[in-house]
Amino acid sequence: MAENYKTRMERRRQQAPVKKQKTKKKPKKVIKTIFLTCFLIGVAVLIAGATTFAIYAKDAPPLDKVLLIDPVASEVYDKNGDVFAVLGTEKRDYVDYDHIPKKVEDAVLAAEDVRFYQHGAMDFRRLGGAVLANITRGFGAEGGSTLTQQIVKKTYLSDEKKLKRKAQEAWLSYKLEQNYTKQQIFEMYVNKIYYGNGIHGIETASKFYFNKELDQLELQERAFLAGLPQLPNGYDPYKNPDRAEKRKNIVLSLMYQHGKITQEEMEKAKKIPLTKTLVPEDENKANPYKHDAFVDQVIREVEGMGDYNVYADGLKIYTTLDPDAQEYTEKMFFTDDIVQFPDEKMQAGLVMLDTKTGEIRAIGGNRYKDIKRGLNFATQLNDRQPGSTIKPILDYGPAIEYLNWSTYEQVVDEPYKYSTGESINNFDQGHLGRMSIREALYRSRNIPALKAFQEVGTDKSREFAANLGFDFGKEFYESASIGAVYNVSPLNLAGAYATFGNNGMYNKPHTVKKIVLRDEETEITNKIKPKLAMKDSTAYMVTDMLKDVVSNKQGATGRGAIIPGLPAAAKTGTTNYTSDDIQKYGVNKNDVPDAWFAGYTTNYTIAVWTGYEKRSIPLRAGTNDQQIAKELYKNLMTHVSSGIETPDFAMPKSVVKAPVEKGSNPAKKPSKYTPNGNIIYELFVAGTEPKEVSTVFDKLDAPSVSGEYHETENEVAFSWEHPDTNGKKLLFDVTIKSSNGKKQSLGKINEKSYTIKNAEPGITYSIEVTAVNDKQKSTPGTASVTIPKKEEETVPPDDNQDDPGKDKDKDKDKDKDKNKDNNGNQGNNGNKGNNGKKPGQGDNGSGGNKNPGDDNPEPPGDENPVEPTDPVGGDNGGN
Repeated sequence: MAENYKTRMERRRQQAPVKKQKTKKKPKKVIKTIFLTCFLIGVAVLIAGATTFAIYAKDAPPLDKVLLIDPVASEVYDKNGDVFAVLGTEKRDYVDYDHIPKKVEDAVLAAEDVRFYQHGAMDFRRLGGAVLANITRGFGAEGGSTLTQQIVKKTYLSDEKKLKRKAQEAWLSYKLEQNYTKQQIFEMYVNKIYYGNGIHGIETASKFYFNKELDQLELQERAFLAGLPQLPNGYDPYKNPDRAEKRKNIVLSLMYQHGKITQEEMEKAKKIPLTKTLVPEDENKANPYKHDAFVDQVIREVEGMGDYNVYADGLKIYTTLDPDAQEYTEKMFFTDDIVQFPDEKMQAGLVMLDTKTGEIRAIGGNRYKDIKRGLNFATQLNDRQPGSTIKPILDYGPAIEYLNWSTYEQVVDEPYKYSTGESINNFDQGHLGRMSIREALYRSRNIPALKAFQEVGTDKSREFAANLGFDFGKEFYESASIGAVYNVSPLNLAGAYATFGNNGMYNKPHTVKKIVLRDEETEITNKIKPKLAMKDSTAYMVTDMLKDVVSNKQGATGRGAIIPGLPAAAKTGTTNYTSDDIQKYGVNKNDVPDAWFAGYTTNYTIAVWTGYEKRSIPLRAGTNDQQIAKELYKNLMTHVSSGIETPDFAMPKSVVKAPVEKGSNPAKKPSKYTPNGNIIYELFVAGTEPKEVSTVFDKLDAPSVSGEYHETENEVAFSWEHPDTNGKKLLFDVTIKSSNGKKQSLGKINEKSYTIKNAEPGITYSIEVTAVNDKQKSTPGTASVTIPKKEEETVPPDDNQDDPGKDKDKDKDKDKDKNKDNNGNQGNNGNKGNNGKKPGQGDNGSGGNKNPGDDNPEPPGDENPVEPTDPVGGDNGGN
């Protein structure tokens, strides 16, 4: 075995050198294979890339000198597919290269393409440098595209980051460099590029922003204009002054870096703010166009969809505009034919949208007749408070959503304070006591609204509002419950109210459906996705409460906006002047700075604000000023709803409409005794409707009372029963009366019987028994018993002795009368029973009934008739 083992070891040693030689040769073959493979792949990729580039370049549009110089206007379409506005036809100042100051050229090239005169169509070295600069000096330090590429992109191509577009851009840039000089290309650039606010061309921009010719610009002004085209809306000095200032300083740094200015010049220019020489915004109103308030919103949305320029990119913009509704809105705003404004200075903002889709149908931006491009109060209002129109959004909506409140939920309108200790008041400085949230909402009471807000909590209230498109941030306090918040405009208010009318589905209000790019092939859809903002039960219950605002109910604040036959829900809102404001502005206590109205049907939603641009000018109390918001809503809603079907809001299965006994707290079902006037119907989240029945109006049944005369003992025995004891603690309030005028109250006793001793002949004894407990009492049960009078011997007269036959007849008559008397006495001795039964239908059954064949029974005790006392039944019947 040992010999064999050595043999194996020797064999291994002999094989080992051979293995080492093989491993030394293997890496060379692998490297060679890898190199060859990579080379072949590279060639294949190069060939494929070149082929792809050639295919894409082949489809590139031809160069057009007109397009290279002038931007292409965009067309705006309404919901019917008709063009109603053309954007981009504004007048421009064109400047030749020879008239462009060298200092302006240096600023532009330093900001956009410092090696413009050294590279070709593309600057590959700059591409790498731009990446490094943006990392080391911050985003925006340098761009990667050359001026030539930017001209091509803005003239012919879209901004889509696709290989085809990049290939065509490179090819057209190359052709542009082959056909035009660098100076011509630079001239094209500065005259074509967009400078924001609808301005194209550096000469036009110089006059617009600084009211100067190019050769008059100061260093900081040249730097600002050179850096503006990179992001014209983002660096707008009117909208984003801080960002514009930062961009200016970056360009100044680039000019110094590239040797265009000295460090001293740079530092001095950085210290001069743009606002020092900038033309004030109110002096720079762009030219108006048709339906300008609506188009303003269109432009904002298109710019938010991508890097598109509506004034130069030749877009086809398809919108949601209803031209009839828009024209009617403008007629209300600018003529006196429909609504009478107190003066031309009073302003209004209005948004009308489709309740189901959020598509905006009309916008009334302002009432400026000379300068229509002023502040758009419909979409840009952010420094006014919404008043009570916020209550469904911050108070009652969240309470129903998160706490399952019903529309009957009881709150107390009483003197109250915020958690901070500051008092809160209602608009009338009064208090109405306990009420449902339905009533509190349609009466617009502030204190119940605050209590609802407090029950929900600030976090949940803010969350609910965020689902409806509002961003109230961290500065969110209890006073928000009655409208002390900002950043609310008719635009986002309409979006929120439409959600209530759309079963809780929120659609962001929008004007743009889609845009078609210049190539006529690429469509960019405005992707507005419906979002479930609340439960359908919440939406319907809030809507049902808001329907009462525009009703004839006492205290309803929206009566002036009722449209007969149109199912609608709405809310009013006003804001107040503080005591300091009243003294400062010289206004009256009941004057207000803002009046709002928001309302909706299943088809349309309209939100309106009215007031003055200067808050110090009030909507006067005692005039029609504070009603105009309602009039604008009512007139427009009537107009657009005419001739079309408007279904009522459908109650979802998640809601139950249940009867409630008015005044019960918590809500209770009415009992069979509840008067109809105390039964109301309210809405509950399914499963939370009241189960307990109210006992407030319950009545105990009357006791069943009976009585009988015991001749042997000469006593009257009364007894009674009650069917509803069921273990309840009942007492009986008993009163005894007699026909001789005597009356005795036994008070409240436990016993169910009572006996009258030593009954007097000919007297009728009556009893009233009323069942009582801690909360209720019955109607009385009664019974009566008449004691028969004792009979006396009758002596026949002497003159009858001569006529035996006659005496015999008289005896028969006496017997007959006696029978009658006996019958009557028998009835008197009968029992009184079964409360409410008629005479002759008592418990004994026979007493008091007529004798068969006797048509005229005489009354009992005809010699001593019983005087009437409290009502009693017939001989046997009880009440």
